[in-house]
Amino acid sequence: MGAIGAGLAVLGAGLGIGLIGKGATESIARQPEAAGKIQTAMIIAAALIEGAALFGVVVGLLAVNQGG
Repeated sequence: MGAIGAGLAVLGAGLGIGLIGKGATESIARQPEAAGKIQTAMIIAAALIEGAALFGVVVGLLAVNQGG
């Protein structure tokens, strides 16, 4: 069951980062002068999502190792 949780964490992170990239690309296309601020916010949000996904994977793999 923990392996499924780890896989779902990675899947969710991939979808989240993809949506962030989509939104940032659309925003930069609408307002090219704000590209720097949008890109910075996108990178910070992607890093936070990656951190949460890594936490989910570690918890899932720990559950597998403990027989859960």
